[in-house]
Amino acid sequence: MSALDLATPVLHRPDTLAETCSLLAELDQPMVYGGGTAVQILLKQGVLFASDLVDIARVPGLDRIEETGEGLRVGAMVTLRRMETDPVVRRLAPLAAQVYGRVANPRVRNTASVGGNLAHGDYRLDPPTALLALDARVELTSAGGTRLVPVREFFTGFQETALGEGELVTAVLIPAQPSPAAAFIKLSSLSVNDWPCASAAALLVPTGRRRERWELRLGLGALAAKPEYLSLSVPVGTAVDEVLEAAQRAADQVIDPIPDVRGGVGFKRRLGLVAVRDAVRAAWDVAAQPTAGSTRGSVPGSAREEDSDGQRTAQRRWWRGR
Repeated sequence: MSALDLATPVLHRPDTLAETCSLLAELDQPMVYGGGTAVQILLKQGVLFASDLVDIARVPGLDRIEETGEGLRVGAMVTLRRMETDPVVRRLAPLAAQVYGRVANPRVRNTASVGGNLAHGDYRLDPPTALLALDARVELTSAGGTRLVPVREFFTGFQETALGEGELVTAVLIPAQPSPAAAFIKLSSLSVNDWPCASAAALLVPTGRRRERWELRLGLGALAAKPEYLSLSVPVGTAVDEVLEAAQRAADQVIDPIPDVRGGVGFKRRLGLVAVRDAVRAAWDVAAQPTAGSTRGSVPGSAREEDSDGQRTAQRRWWRGR
């Protein structure tokens, strides 16, 4: 079956989630219609292989943002613009709000939905970089029930996700951001609103019984066939230049750019390492601020009680291991 054979898919507008799941289970080649931005792209490219479109705009509850005991539950039909501006999102997951605010332009952000953005599965998407760092989970629902998939396992390959037959994204669960030390860098070669050549989200999380280490979380976009996640453990007090070098070295192992009109492999690799460096440095700078440090018990390079002889030994061992 070609895209021409399916030039006019049948449109369905279910009123409940149960009706939606039944349609997805029964129809031949259905596609969920959320904000519609991805569908429009596929139509323009002539690769919309769908017999039916299932519009979920009427399904109640999918447009809600709810504060939970762990953080946020974001319905699949919440727009990217709401993620950017909602005060609850900005308070509990400011990194997510920042990254959603960098997607394309306001027109797209006012239309595109959180669920559709993830289901599209494009390796250049901005939001997964933050969701990877925040350890978010995707709620998938079908006629057979509901399951949760970590975002770190959701993207399985080029334009491929963990969505199974008959499933749709119904929510994204985002833990409350454990530290304000975060940053997002997006680098584009054609225009500021274009797909990125490279993007990186960095988050520093204090770990250890005495918070003697940092977990450096990195979410990378547009630098491989799917969004990539990295995590490094860094002793408190490590020099920032050492951390930057280690982060770039780790990122270089997973960066495998896809060449296109925005740049070749070598160009994108270099740009990716710049994005990683700048994101980590920016997050490190936030962590070093006194107000930020007071909420986490320590700051990079601080000469606090934790910075003992044993910790300095651990730092030397860590750096030799890079």
